[in-house]
Amino acid sequence: MGDELRETLRQVLPGVRADLEALIRIPSVSADPAAAAQVRRSAEATAALFRATGAPEVEILDEIEGGQPAVLARYPAPPGRPTVLLYAHHDVQPTGRPAEWTSPPFEPAERDGRLFGRGSADDKAGIAAHLAALRAFDGRPPVGVTVFVEGEEEIGSPTLGAFIERYRDKLAADVIVLADGANFTVGTPALTTVLRGMIECVVEVRALEHGVHSGLYGGAVPDALTALCRLLATLHDDEGDVAIDGLVTAEPPELDYPEQRFRAEAAMLDGVRLIGTGTVAERIWAKPSASVLALDTTRVADASNTLIPVATAKIGVRIAPGQDAEQALEALERHVREHAPWGVQVDVRDGEAARPVAIDADGPAFDAARAAFRESYDNESVDIGIGGTIPFIAEFADAFPDAAILVTSAGGDPDSRAHGPDESVDLGDFESACLAETLLLAKLAGLPR
Repeated sequence: MGDELRETLRQVLPGVRADLEALIRIPSVSADPAAAAQVRRSAEATAALFRATGAPEVEILDEIEGGQPAVLARYPAPPGRPTVLLYAHHDVQPTGRPAEWTSPPFEPAERDGRLFGRGSADDKAGIAAHLAALRAFDGRPPVGVTVFVEGEEEIGSPTLGAFIERYRDKLAADVIVLADGANFTVGTPALTTVLRGMIECVVEVRALEHGVHSGLYGGAVPDALTALCRLLATLHDDEGDVAIDGLVTAEPPELDYPEQRFRAEAAMLDGVRLIGTGTVAERIWAKPSASVLALDTTRVADASNTLIPVATAKIGVRIAPGQDAEQALEALERHVREHAPWGVQVDVRDGEAARPVAIDADGPAFDAARAAFRESYDNESVDIGIGGTIPFIAEFADAFPDAAILVTSAGGDPDSRAHGPDESVDLGDFESACLAETLLLAKLAGLPR
């Protein structure tokens, strides 16, 4: 069966590759209201692909107020066979500065075995991997399949909870495959089992009713920017560990993540030291991190010898698995208020929280996935964490507590630069991911319902 599926997949891959490139050409940036028509076009193109792949039921769902169009395609389960939900998303991140791209972001280009373009890895490759698996079975998979392609993941899936609630019966599955993760390295497949959560807030520091002359009043009167800088510095201790009381650390992962490899992947400059303590994997997967994401104050070009009356920053904190997100947000807001220097006024607003996730990756579905990875990649898979946050995973875990949730990669790896310029997917790993998903569906057909 494995050799037959491998050969069939090779036959369908050229068409899948062409369809992936066609999807990349659609600038479906969900964060840009001006791109709404393109997001709609992306959903329509995705629906057409699954319709042509033999799905007897294909819908574009956009009835949730404020939501982006999603695609749902269903292939009924043969008697006694389980149902598998295959997830991806068709929306993409903004491109940033086009000059930073080697080739135009919405013109797919192959270089050195990688396919470049916005959405190539995150996550239109996921759509293409699902297409490949279903085409390998000529639209008649050995298990029930529900394909759900979301249209708002890149803006935090704000209406996903309401979407799942409305369409719960159509989305219900025994196994959920979320193809939005990353492999550990090129050629090393991975199941993502740990994801940090995230909390954010905007902090405004005010010291004066208006700006005043720095010569006449400096030395006695604090300025807001200096006060804000001192406040932000209290987020970490001298080693670089987060110093916010009330945040937890999870169990350290066992996987070795070499420091030199990590430094190269993070594009760190020579001489810059890592912050924090513990192994690399522990720092980025099991411990909290804090970052200053933005700062509003006088521009250097507009500066004068004036004490700044007000300054604002946005703070983001990644929280470890096992942490209650709302309690973590309260801890952050409390820390900011308690560490403001010199009695300056502090306003904390726009607090947001997304939960961390830890998946128990044991059981028949996970065994089937690891076997499929081994056969496809000719390499053992590893269980990894992701320091980033994918809010929709917690939504699925809450809605379908009895389902096995597999967070996989459609070929993305640490070199994919998701969200950044020159995003790409390794074409060899993409082919392996397509075969692995095809094999997984075949292996899941033998599991009891």
